[in-house]
Amino acid sequence: TGPGLLLVHGFGGAKEDFADHVSALARDHTVVTFDHRGHGDSDQPEDPAAYSLERLAADIVQVADGVGLDRFRLLGHSMGGMVARKVALADPERLEALIMMDSTPGPIPGFDPALLDLAAEVALNDGKAALKELLDLAQPLTTPAYERTVTERPGFQEYVDAKWDRLSAVMWGALARAMARQSDDLPALAESLTVPLLVIVGEQDGPFVEASNAMRDAIPGTTLAVIPDAGHSPQFENPQPWIEALAGFLAALPTPAR
Repeated sequence: TGPGLLLVHGFGGAKEDFADHVSALARDHTVVTFDHRGHGDSDQPEDPAAYSLERLAADIVQVADGVGLDRFRLLGHSMGGMVARKVALADPERLEALIMMDSTPGPIPGFDPALLDLAAEVALNDGKAALKELLDLAQPLTTPAYERTVTERPGFQEYVDAKWDRLSAVMWGALARAMARQSDDLPALAESLTVPLLVIVGEQDGPFVEASNAMRDAIPGTTLAVIPDAGHSPQFENPQPWIEALAGFLAALPTPAR
């Protein structure tokens, strides 16, 4: 019965990426998770034009409408954060707070758009098996914290594999292209964002640490939480500091009028 809290997963993720923490967050919030189109249990359109950051942002608002949330607090992980920032710019009146988690306000620092375009071509033309071979070689987001989690957490590798099995290759190719060519929204966020902003990032998540520092420096009033001994998915890799940072931020927000 508390304020709405939408938890939005990243590229190749799933709604279950937050499952460990939903019960704790639901003590004070109406928590909503869902699968992006092309992921998990959601539909998988075959037209690449059905996938864009803006289309996913519209999906977030429509999910909120569907569960009766006029205003809500919005957490976006990785690509989910890229989409969440589009909601903040297009529908600012819907948000009570924004949490950007291991995400960026624009192009990913250090990621070559040409390489993302190449991977997209493999996904769209050659399918997931060929794409997996490429990604297994590149391992763009692998960190010591991720490798430790795979080794030490029972069933985690199987969960990662199951998420991969439920992905659309068309989605992967279309959204890789979208992320490669995304706009730099940092100036617009710095000028217009009026709700509280929490930026969370794992300390080993190099490109996203750079992007997180940029948001902290440019957007007035930003709270930055760097999670130690964690990479791109700190909610798995070091969950206690992650949930403490998120819960502390949420608890300090003004109680919304209903």
